[in-house]
Amino acid sequence: MLIDIVSDAVCPWCYVGKRRLEAALAARPELSVEIHWHAFQLNPGMPEEGMDRESYLTTKFGSAARAASIYNDIEQAGAQEGIAFAFDSIRRTPNTIKAHRLILLAGKHDIQDAVVELLFRHYFTQGADIGDTDRLVAIAAEAGIEAGLAGDYLNSDEGIEEVTSEDRRMRHIGVTGVPCFIIDKRFAISGAQSPEVFQRIFDTAIAAAAE
Repeated sequence: MLIDIVSDAVCPWCYVGKRRLEAALAARPELSVEIHWHAFQLNPGMPEEGMDRESYLTTKFGSAARAASIYNDIEQAGAQEGIAFAFDSIRRTPNTIKAHRLILLAGKHDIQDAVVELLFRHYFTQGADIGDTDRLVAIAAEAGIEAGLAGDYLNSDEGIEEVTSEDRRMRHIGVTGVPCFIIDKRFAISGAQSPEVFQRIFDTAIAAAAE
């Protein structure tokens, strides 16, 4: 079974959705699954250097108070999945092109999932600036990519066109928000749905393949 996941590294619901997908797959150990992560920028107009977190929240939600209410709901959802969101520790909202490029590089080393997990963890639980090249190199090394290789790659233009083209392609096929999970290129799940929803789609995909 092929699962294509469209996400952004600064999307908290993508982190929650990853955990719920993992729970669904853990309940179905008989499934042979191949997972690929695809780029989507929630903030395509974000300056290359990112933006002060408070300014970003005010721009996006109108006020810090409204943002706090929204993120409180996300914190509760995360706690149910074992994610200790630490939104107050985030000082900068990054441009995620470099993070997506690192995920692209990780795909060539068959460790996409590990890199995505580390990006989520560093950003959401440690408040790290995942738009910073040095931090991304450290994440790459932690996942098993040689630091020098990752640094040379991120300091070049390699992968930029692939990431921006993939973002455009996801929008072209109808993805308007993330996370979006596409099963066997036929069935889509939008949002961080429950493990039970994933399992129902798994069954639908299996039945369709058998036909």
